[in-house]
Amino acid sequence: LRVRKIMLRRSCSTILSNNVVGCSSTIGTSNINALQPSRLLNLKSNRNSSRNFQAFTNNDIAQRHFSSKTDSGETAPFDLSVKLKQRTRAAESCRQYYNQYIQSQTTTAQQQQHQDIKKPILPYDYFHKEVAQRLIERLDDICVREEGFPLALEVGGGAEFVHNAIIDGCDDDLMLELDDDGAEYAGGRGGVTKLVQMDSCSAMIHRDDAFVETKSKDGKDSTICETYKLVADLENKALPFPDGTFDLVVSSMAFHWVNDLPRLLSEIERVLKPDGCLLFAVPGGNTLPELRSTLVLSELERTGGVSTHVGPYIDLSNIGSLLTGTGFQLPTIDIDDIQIGYPNAMVLMEHLARMGEGNACMSRRDRVGLGTFVGAACLYRELYAAEEGNYSEGIVASAQVIYGIAWKEHESQQKPLDRGSGTLKMTDISVTKTSADGEQA
Repeated sequence: LRVRKIMLRRSCSTILSNNVVGCSSTIGTSNINALQPSRLLNLKSNRNSSRNFQAFTNNDIAQRHFSSKTDSGETAPFDLSVKLKQRTRAAESCRQYYNQYIQSQTTTAQQQQHQDIKKPILPYDYFHKEVAQRLIERLDDICVREEGFPLALEVGGGAEFVHNAIIDGCDDDLMLELDDDGAEYAGGRGGVTKLVQMDSCSAMIHRDDAFVETKSKDGKDSTICETYKLVADLENKALPFPDGTFDLVVSSMAFHWVNDLPRLLSEIERVLKPDGCLLFAVPGGNTLPELRSTLVLSELERTGGVSTHVGPYIDLSNIGSLLTGTGFQLPTIDIDDIQIGYPNAMVLMEHLARMGEGNACMSRRDRVGLGTFVGAACLYRELYAAEEGNYSEGIVASAQVIYGIAWKEHESQQKPLDRGSGTLKMTDISVTKTSADGEQA
């Protein structure tokens, strides 16, 4: 046991004292470069390193408080008050990054001329941005109506990922010249001209208000897709819209933090117009299995017990029955298996926290020691190291993204025939076997 402690402390010093240079993320066939994250910790290795590290661990355990007691949410899987604080903290850190960037890029001449500053690329937006792009690409396949989906609702809007994906690729060919005084756009992808963004976190939904995407023609700016932002409770109250309001409802990486998902889907079905479409992306059950298993092993070795750290996520086999059970028709489901490379597990957990995707389960421990996380990082490096050729040293994190399309019932949709209305029998079907050389067997 003494030898194991010494080896673990050496591994801890190696992980915590290294500078994190960068993170190369590979999603599907696309290469996405994650920018340099902040340095995790810088503990210099010296004669008293073990004593300093032990003192730091004890103080950290005493100060960490990961849960809040609630009386009414004992059966709910997630603590929504904690999740709201996590997302607010992530949004505020992005705002600070924005403010520093604007101050560094703004000159006196720009301030006098009121010139716009281009929006920077945040180091932790790569995953949500890529999923939103892949989700909105499906609008090009399902939009068969001439008018498209003019009025859309985004549930769990968060930052501007879905809005930016809708207006991405729009050019002057989409502009309709009305008169000499101005012009307007026909809309973004899927014919979306107005997007209502609704979220329970005010800080997250207003995170990117300082940067507005516009198109310019002949010196005049026009908005491709208008947006209206609304802060509302998605969990305990009905959606604040009348029946049959929207042509399209979109949700990107938001359903997995909802306690009562069937109730929310029923509300979405209510506010959709007949033949309206629901388009969503949600993490699947096979998301972050490496992090889950290493945290379980580390916590079991440290404390002798196990608590929830990752998930729970909805399983692929339950999506279809969930959609049909809430009144949707013609569900279509497909998945993407995504692998992302990181230098170590500490960087992975830092990115999850900065995305607002930290642990908010009701069954989590009140306090988790730093040693559990460091032990999990060591196990992660040993068990799930990146293969040579894919990533240059580091680890791999797996994510399963489930994409779903469903429609509100309409008389124009195809329906199965009534039971017993068939005119052919299976025995009447003739089967002809053909060999490889083309001769009938």
